[in-house]
Amino acid sequence: MGDEAVLERQWRLPAVALRGVLFALVMVFGWASEGLADALTWCGILALAALPGVVLPRHRLLAPAGQLAEVVVVVLGTLATDGLPAWMLPYLIAPFATAAFDAADPTGDDDRYGRLRTWVPPALVAVAAIGLIAQTPRIAAYDRGTYVTTVAVALAFGLASAVGAWWLRRSRSSDLHHSQLPYAEAAALLTQLRVVARQLPGSTLDPGGIATEIVDTASRIPGVARAAVLSAASGRRLVVLAQHADERVDWETSPQLNSLLADAWAGQKPQAGQVPLSRSTQGPVASLVIPLVAEGRTVGLVAIESDDPAAFGPEAITAAEDRTKGAALRLETALLFEDVRSMATTEERQRLAREIHDGIAQELAMLGYGIDNAMAILPADAGEAKGELEDLRSEVTRLVTELRFSLFELRSNVDRQGGLASAIADYARTVGASAGLRVHLSLDEGGARLPASTEAELLRIAQEAITNARKHARAENLWVTCEVDPPYTRIEVTDDGQGLSGEASEGRYGLAIMSERAERIRGSLEIRPHQPHGTTVAVVLNAGARPTPRAETPRPGSAAWAAADRTSTTEQPARRPGHDKNLRLASCELRGRGSQ
Repeated sequence: MGDEAVLERQWRLPAVALRGVLFALVMVFGWASEGLADALTWCGILALAALPGVVLPRHRLLAPAGQLAEVVVVVLGTLATDGLPAWMLPYLIAPFATAAFDAADPTGDDDRYGRLRTWVPPALVAVAAIGLIAQTPRIAAYDRGTYVTTVAVALAFGLASAVGAWWLRRSRSSDLHHSQLPYAEAAALLTQLRVVARQLPGSTLDPGGIATEIVDTASRIPGVARAAVLSAASGRRLVVLAQHADERVDWETSPQLNSLLADAWAGQKPQAGQVPLSRSTQGPVASLVIPLVAEGRTVGLVAIESDDPAAFGPEAITAAEDRTKGAALRLETALLFEDVRSMATTEERQRLAREIHDGIAQELAMLGYGIDNAMAILPADAGEAKGELEDLRSEVTRLVTELRFSLFELRSNVDRQGGLASAIADYARTVGASAGLRVHLSLDEGGARLPASTEAELLRIAQEAITNARKHARAENLWVTCEVDPPYTRIEVTDDGQGLSGEASEGRYGLAIMSERAERIRGSLEIRPHQPHGTTVAVVLNAGARPTPRAETPRPGSAAWAAADRTSTTEQPARRPGHDKNLRLASCELRGRGSQ
């Protein structure tokens, strides 16, 4: 492991310093008690024995052999100098502590040498104890008590140092292990997710597709007129993943306003009653809510309505539970995968924005300053050179402007409170004001929200369409239409530029990216010419769930649209029941001042 290698390097210097201090200590003791000659002789032998442990501390054989040699030299040196004053015994701390530190390495527990290393510390202690105590009879009788006491104290200090070194290694390894544990678990889970995703039937982890299957299954229950799958979203609201109905249904997405939804979500039990589950239902109704529970967690609700007030008896409830059984885990897996992918995408976009801002954007700015300085010192008669520099300065300014747009696009996201239409409108206003485009907005967004991942993809599609109109179409007007009434959604961007024939190569690449994004969220993308000139890019989700239009929406650029612009800046039609927070902006004209 890399962390264990770092720990080894951190221990190496203290281990060498410990040997050095103890070596100097026994040298002084030997000189004082036995004389310089004997001290130099035995300390020289001890230095040779310690050499493998200092030079090759990680060698599987030489390192423990060197530690054993150190212990043997200490025992023999003590006996050769008549046992007392046992001046070499303090050095036992070095081989004992080093061996115990190596034995505590958790990375070597699974191999043969690792198991052998764990027996080195007790073997060294045994060799020292046997070698020293076995020579007790050779000590003079009046010195034996002192000798045994001295040996016992030396072995005790050596054991204490070994235990301390072992504990230090284990505690540090445990800290490193716990600090890396979340990453290890995340890596294991993501690896499993990748493997499972490839093995799933059809390789699909699409929440919308799974929700559609659940709705189709629930709609085949006798008496069911309307059905939908709802999942949790931000702000304690629900989002409609899929629905089935002959007509447009405005499902209730706030559990706080509907007791059946709230009780089913909290109690994880089916709830039946005659409380409508949608704000658009009229007349008597029978309602049934089946919670989708996976591993003890509620991940969604299946909302079912019937026009027969007595439709959902005990048998119908049991049948609905059986039909939706097993779908909760599939839906939760898809939602989790979508959440992980969304977080990874957002983080990558933020990282790219930081790198662009701190890298090439700063370098381009410095290049612009350099050109300005060069223009300031040009002689008065350098007309041609000045013109070239002015052209170069204009190009640098254009590139800096493009980078600013790119940074704004990378950093912009759908706000949890503002909604998709608000995010698209903000982006269109900013781009229009900077590029000199006349921006016309038509926004129609209800209180219900789309899944966060779907909103993010729709925002990126709208941004790409607006960017293409700004960069390649050379347009003067930009019409942006947003209809968000989940599960139905339509985003349309129209310009009066030079049309598809004028798209640059990068514009064509952007069209391909938009098509991929629309396919990812199961939407349809349409790119068509706009008369008399220009391009329209429209993306539609769940076209079959489109609400009944209250009035014909004027086409961008038509006389009706122009009349709406002249007569009113904003218009507030009557809200539908339950949509107090709806955003209804029929027409809003913005005129950009152009970039400075």
